[in-house]
Amino acid sequence: MSKLVKQMELTALEKSFSGVRELMLITPSKVDSGLDTNFRKTLRDRNVRVQMVKNNLARRIFDAQGIKLDEKVWSGTTLVAWGPESIKDLSKAVDGLIKEIEKKDPKAKDKFVVKTVVADGQTISLAKALVMPTRLEAIGEIISAILAPASAIAGALTAPASQVASQIATIAEKKEEGAEAPAA
Repeated sequence: MSKLVKQMELTALEKSFSGVRELMLITPSKVDSGLDTNFRKTLRDRNVRVQMVKNNLARRIFDAQGIKLDEKVWSGTTLVAWGPESIKDLSKAVDGLIKEIEKKDPKAKDKFVVKTVVADGQTISLAKALVMPTRLEAIGEIISAILAPASAIAGALTAPASQVASQIATIAEKKEEGAEAPAA
């Protein structure tokens, strides 16, 4: 029966984490049920899913997906948080909530500790995840990097022509003024 139960748990985790490449591992310690409920509810409202996992089963799932995590990450209790469109949104939601909890109750410090952050299958620090650009921000940066030289080239090509056109217009105006002066 034990093998059957483990296989069922493994299948459920595979289904939950299929396609998940951006996640956060959190260690809850000495968290009472009220705080845990509020933590999960607040994150759910921010479109973040949270699930307590067995370390050995979660390690198997993530290894199969190509997400290799350090052995020390898999020690102690582990909560996996995932869900928003980008790792930046996930990191801001979780980090902001942890800071809110610590602000409300100074004794709650270290109740929730971020073990590691995984962005696109690679382990990164929480500080880096907070400033990482979202997908749309990255696309915008790429487009501006492509368009900036093109606009500079267009400006370089049109600037001399506009200067020549301006000089021709000035000369034409002077000739018109010169032609009108004797007739008066």
